[in-house]
Amino acid sequence: MRMRPTLSWTPTEDLPPGTTDLEPVADALGTGGVLVLTGAGISTESGIPAYRGEGGSLSRHTPMTYQDFTGSVRARRRYWARSHLGWRTFGRARPNAGHRAVAAFGRHGLLAGVITQNVDGLHQAAGSADVVELHGSLARVVCLSCGAVSSRGELARRLEEANAGFQPVAAAMNPDGDADLTDGQVGDFRLVPCTICGGILKPDVVFFGESVPPQRVEHCRGLVREATALLVLGSSLTVMSGLRFVRQAAQAGKPVFIVNQDATRGDRHAVTRIALPLGSALTAVADRLDIFVDTHSAA
Repeated sequence: MRMRPTLSWTPTEDLPPGTTDLEPVADALGTGGVLVLTGAGISTESGIPAYRGEGGSLSRHTPMTYQDFTGSVRARRRYWARSHLGWRTFGRARPNAGHRAVAAFGRHGLLAGVITQNVDGLHQAAGSADVVELHGSLARVVCLSCGAVSSRGELARRLEEANAGFQPVAAAMNPDGDADLTDGQVGDFRLVPCTICGGILKPDVVFFGESVPPQRVEHCRGLVREATALLVLGSSLTVMSGLRFVRQAAQAGKPVFIVNQDATRGDRHAVTRIALPLGSALTAVADRLDIFVDTHSAA
């Protein structure tokens, strides 16, 4: 049976309003041992849209599911045409002040780790070490037959050669690097197979309708167990892949702090939700901790 992705969440209870008080977050980070969990909201200031919230891509776009991708050549053609075009923009995105603040907290020994639901690699580009990519990375490609992993850059080169002159104009960009194209714009876009076995290539990401690998989940659960607190940045926590760690932390009596402008599915488990833009909020927290964040860096 095909499972459709969880695309939205509507509060069924009265949730406390968000605040603008950053002091609890600064106090938690000052103690150290904080585990950071990030979502698409931390990358919006880098030009990558969020899935949900005001202007979120899910209001106009249904993401590819694993079942559709593996079950239809037409779906794969549509995905790779849109993703190939999107990669040209997505791959040029640079870390913003929020990513750089998280990296700075890590350099100062305040973090127990970073778990990201994003597939954009911007935490690593900002200098964060040992980032757990919960949903994988668009920078890698995996063969569904032999399991070989290759670089997205190499695949982009091969797709360019196979589709010379492919230059459609996309209506919009989505958080998964998928560009909005019509079926007419996709046309007869040519796919390329695995260079080792000729199998089907898939981005090394967890699609909607696909499960996060169990070993990765358990590793993240271990990070939660070792942390003093959990700090959620830019995630609605709509899907269980991230919400489970919030619930785990709360059940263990560890404080949960959320920085997200809109209400989240994890608010009832949190000490507080700070409703501020992430870049400026995290920079302000760094200032309180006397940690320098280069908000103007392009890398």
